[in-house]
Amino acid sequence: MIIDMPSTTTSQVNAKLVQLREQGGVTTLGRVLTLVIVTDDGQKTEGAIEAANAASREHPCRVIVVARGAKRAAARLDAQVRIGGDAGASEVIVLRLYGPLAEQGASCVVPMLLPDAPVVAWWPSEAPPSPAEDPIGRLAHRRITDSAAEKNPIKALEQRRKSYVEGDTDLAWTRLTLWRGLLASALDLPPYERVSDVVVTGEADSPSTELLAAWLAVSLKASVQRKKATQGEGIVSVRLERRSGALTLERPDGKVGTLEQPGQPARRVALQRRSVQDCLTEELRRLDPDEIYEMTLKGLDKLNKGRSAANGAKTASAARRAPRKAPARKPKAAAAKGSS
Repeated sequence: MIIDMPSTTTSQVNAKLVQLREQGGVTTLGRVLTLVIVTDDGQKTEGAIEAANAASREHPCRVIVVARGAKRAAARLDAQVRIGGDAGASEVIVLRLYGPLAEQGASCVVPMLLPDAPVVAWWPSEAPPSPAEDPIGRLAHRRITDSAAEKNPIKALEQRRKSYVEGDTDLAWTRLTLWRGLLASALDLPPYERVSDVVVTGEADSPSTELLAAWLAVSLKASVQRKKATQGEGIVSVRLERRSGALTLERPDGKVGTLEQPGQPARRVALQRRSVQDCLTEELRRLDPDEIYEMTLKGLDKLNKGRSAANGAKTASAARRAPRKAPARKPKAAAAKGSS
């Protein structure tokens, strides 16, 4: 059931929700959290609602969609209430804000929050520079962004690193769960040898590839090289060098991966690119800070410094090997001019 409420107020929307519950004979709310989706009003709004509806079947929740409309229009709030089959296992409240109200999403969300229930904020496309400092972000226990959906994914990921606060997470990190699980389980098998070098290959603008490289650098304390793929989508391959040979995991088609280890037959593993729905469902399973994600974000910085340090060490080493030359003497006139 979809009920449109043009030019309304938050109090009228709340009254309509109470009326619908009374008509349906519902006396209690089996909702475990409030999911606030912040987006611009457009086609992407419906895609985000569909993903939230699918995730609500595992996490029954109240979904509040803040769809920001034209800022130059007159101040107006158009609401839409969705329940039943149109809302999955949740109840969806779509708030379309126009004019000055477009920047007042938090004040419209507060009256709709479920009492004594955690709040999760999700930006399915462009997110604020610092989600924790955003008015809606301040209301949330967890803040979900998606660097891959932004105009410049790598720049967005770097911004996530700079502005990280406990409770932040990114769907680019969630997309790594299958890769991390396969690589960790493969390293748990003999031979138990140290990984000396790592090569991670993926699309140039893939934030997940960057995060996977940083995670391996921090976890294995190895030298990691990030390469750009000439074909394929997202993460394409990982190569871990060990004394007995290389362990490789490749996924050229974005669907099926091939895991190869010395002394073992090649194995084909399901490694399809994950949908937004799957990633959102996984992130809603936890409300505590993700320490591994935080460590990996710091690893991005350490990885860059490690490369710079390695280059610097090579330059310094070459300088030490080069023969020293006596400094050339400046002409007296030039020296006098330089000191003025």
